[in-house]
Amino acid sequence: MQTRKKVAVLGSTGSIGTQTLDVLSNFKDLFEVTYIAGGKNTELIEKQRKEWNLTTDTARSVFDDEDTLMEIASSSNVDIVVNGVVGFAGFKATLASLKANKTLALANKESLIAGGPLVRKITSNPNFSGEIIPVDSEHSAIWQCLKSGNRNEVDEIVLTASGGPFRNKTTEELENATITDALNHPTWSMGDKITIDSSTLMNKGLEVIEAHELFDIAYDQIKVVIHPQSIIHSMVTYVDGATIAQLSNPDMRLPISLALGAPYRLNKSFGKIDFTEKIQLDFEKPRFDVFPSLKLAYEAGKSGGDAPAILSAANEIAVAAFLDGQIKWVDIYSIVNEVLQFGTGNVDTEDELYAADTKARMRASEMIRERQK
Repeated sequence: MQTRKKVAVLGSTGSIGTQTLDVLSNFKDLFEVTYIAGGKNTELIEKQRKEWNLTTDTARSVFDDEDTLMEIASSSNVDIVVNGVVGFAGFKATLASLKANKTLALANKESLIAGGPLVRKITSNPNFSGEIIPVDSEHSAIWQCLKSGNRNEVDEIVLTASGGPFRNKTTEELENATITDALNHPTWSMGDKITIDSSTLMNKGLEVIEAHELFDIAYDQIKVVIHPQSIIHSMVTYVDGATIAQLSNPDMRLPISLALGAPYRLNKSFGKIDFTEKIQLDFEKPRFDVFPSLKLAYEAGKSGGDAPAILSAANEIAVAAFLDGQIKWVDIYSIVNEVLQFGTGNVDTEDELYAADTKARMRASEMIRERQK
């Protein structure tokens, strides 16, 4: 009899976490949920605890409790860690799971964006036997497409972006963009922070950095195109001119399913396309002048050191301030850009990374206060 894989779902009450549990509910013969950890929504955590027959010790509210996340991620009673925690709070859990040689289904962007150099130290160790499998739809698509050839045969990878709710807006129109407008994503249902990042295209910029770290691809080989239908989730073009793309209707349960079942595919369909129906696929260049956050992310990634960590931390603070009504939408970019101008250093140790993160958050918060005067 096949042993069921034991799964910990971090961020169980968020968008990724709830969809992960939905996928797992179809495969209880293959997987056992041994831990869930959510945020402030204690009512939902309690409901999930009862549904999965967990104890109060294994179903936890861990808002701002990174130590508990680390403890769960490294537990001997876990084979697969699904990291759906939003923000830098998920970083320590990523390190803990990798140090414990777990399979990490990674949806937490900040782990690789801010802590890429530290993650590489672990995964490049000859004794490392774990694995990172991306949950983001774009990186999952690339992960699948790369199986069609060798890394040295890759010409470029193409990340697709929906363009977000402001795809056709002008700079002048965006001057007074509201929170409601920014949260009105045309194709995906996501958490507030990621949805705002999508509206600025910072989300795609962060994914560029993440792709560089995940697949060891040079920044000049990573392209972004706007694809409003969100059907092609990303592509890889090889040196012979062949382009391999992954297509499906927008449904995050598909990349989640793939990450859980890897290297095999689970036999339940999510996002299947009916090709007998008319399908339109449009592509356009991103407008860097209207969405400068995308260009800023490229620049931070190429600068290396702690620049990606500073970018991520400052953006997290700025987005939270926008959602709280403290700043305008256009201020998100300007604040992150200003914080980056203070200069960058290295992140060879965890202490250096945390110091860079803390300093960036403090500077971003100062700039927000200045704008409120």
